[in-house]
Amino acid sequence: MSEALAELGHDVEVANDGEEGYAAVMRLKPDLVISDIRMPRMTGFELLEKVAAAGPPVGDVPFVFLTALADRDNELAGRKLGADDYLTKPVDFEMLGVIVESRLHGRHTPDPSIRLTPREKEVLTWVGRGKTSSEIGIILGLRERTVNFHCDQAMRRLDVMNRTQAVAKAMNLRLINV
Repeated sequence: MSEALAELGHDVEVANDGEEGYAAVMRLKPDLVISDIRMPRMTGFELLEKVAAAGPPVGDVPFVFLTALADRDNELAGRKLGADDYLTKPVDFEMLGVIVESRLHGRHTPDPSIRLTPREKEVLTWVGRGKTSSEIGIILGLRERTVNFHCDQAMRRLDVMNRTQAVAKAMNLRLINV
């Protein structure tokens, strides 16, 4: 993952455990933190709590979980603690790149001329989490064809060519939060 981010032009610092990660965050004051949840010596949840408790400017750094824990309870726990994004393994490097760029450079105010329906936002959120149309259909109780319809509508409204671009633009416009 660090090599992929470095290839995208980002400076990357790697920590081997939660305590090392916390020390690095406090020392380096990074622009973004990407953390696993299961780590030796300090969990990702504990790391996020400590970073947030440090207050500005460190406590305001965007925080992204990248973990194998794909269950809803862990994602809710992370988001309740203040995580900006929650990605699950295996890593979708294209989506990771979009999220990193969005968090670093894409903090735009919403464009009032672009509107998505609640269902389109919901579908794009799941697309951003790496789910297929059939998986999203199961999650939302929709037919796969209906999921594809909502994706197509969102892409038209956002004036983009594919789902990844739709997720990136919706995130940049703060219409969704993956």
